[in-house]
Amino acid sequence: MSDIIIPNFGDSITTATIACWNAPAGAHVKAGDVLVTLESDKVAQELEAQEDGILEILIPEGQDVNIGDVIGRISESSGHPTTIPTNTTKPQATSHVPEGSLLPPVSESLPFPSEPTPVTEAVVSSDQEQPNATPRYTRTRMSSLRRALAARLVDVQHQSAMLTTFNECDMSAIIELRRQFKELPNPTGRRLGFMSFFIKAVVGSLQEVPQVNARIDGDDIITNHYYDISIAVGTDKGLTVPVLRDCDQKDHLQLESELALLAEKARNNKLSLEDLQGGVFTITNGGVYGSMMSTPIINPPQSAILGMHSIIERPVVQDGQIVIRPMMYLALSYDHRLIDGKQAVTFLCKVKELIENPVFQF
Repeated sequence: MSDIIIPNFGDSITTATIACWNAPAGAHVKAGDVLVTLESDKVAQELEAQEDGILEILIPEGQDVNIGDVIGRISESSGHPTTIPTNTTKPQATSHVPEGSLLPPVSESLPFPSEPTPVTEAVVSSDQEQPNATPRYTRTRMSSLRRALAARLVDVQHQSAMLTTFNECDMSAIIELRRQFKELPNPTGRRLGFMSFFIKAVVGSLQEVPQVNARIDGDDIITNHYYDISIAVGTDKGLTVPVLRDCDQKDHLQLESELALLAEKARNNKLSLEDLQGGVFTITNGGVYGSMMSTPIINPPQSAILGMHSIIERPVVQDGQIVIRPMMYLALSYDHRLIDGKQAVTFLCKVKELIENPVFQF
């Protein structure tokens, strides 16, 4: 027999939630089979069977557990394993009847007159559940990831002086570059998206305005001299922010390829702690969901975040003429304790310049 124990995910993680048992109690499992999926406030983790045997579930799905807790066992026995019931409904209260006593018939304890008792129609309150009726609401426990995200967003509002500045950029040049790239032979099958251009624009802007590539640590300012960029990825479980490393040293196609791999890992709950740590700046793209304008919230301990939005054709004035251009609003939220308004506006204007005049070699 072997215990299934919650492992140590990392120094900053002390609890996890049992998201899903991948085999039912009593199932015969083999060494290497994925038994259970755990969710912490940062990542999802799968635990595999260490030996062949019969699965015994001690703690059901949806329960929070601590590092080191035993949540199940694998037994060599072919008996019937037990599992903790998930039904937490309290039993209905019943009247206590002493052993050996009898309840008298209703007709003896409460005599009725000989005339028939009038029958009244029962009135059911609208709040009472009807058989087969659609429930008016459901209550679901927040996942560890969602609880941590909620707490972190509130903390940012209280612990930083967050301000947002806006600009817009003409996406014509990038759209034309992508069109030209699609017409070229591409044996690698790599896709050229918009995000790599924004990553490169952010890196160039961080190099020009290094105050944005910094963070506050107590009474000190930590200025980063590397360019690991966090990219917000929406999943069914919530928002995750994996990190692309050394973005200043990679070309557009390398960035697009690595981003696709990270996004796939995020959607399949395969991200590791290493995938999420060390970013210096975050980019979030609300445009994929149709957002025209928003104020993104800083991803601590970083000091700034860039929000991308929908590309919409709008009339703009260029060289004294009204023309139609594919335009995108940009939003830069930043910690005003560290970054002054001049620096924030300079940074965002640099992003706009690099997006409207992109450098890309085929």
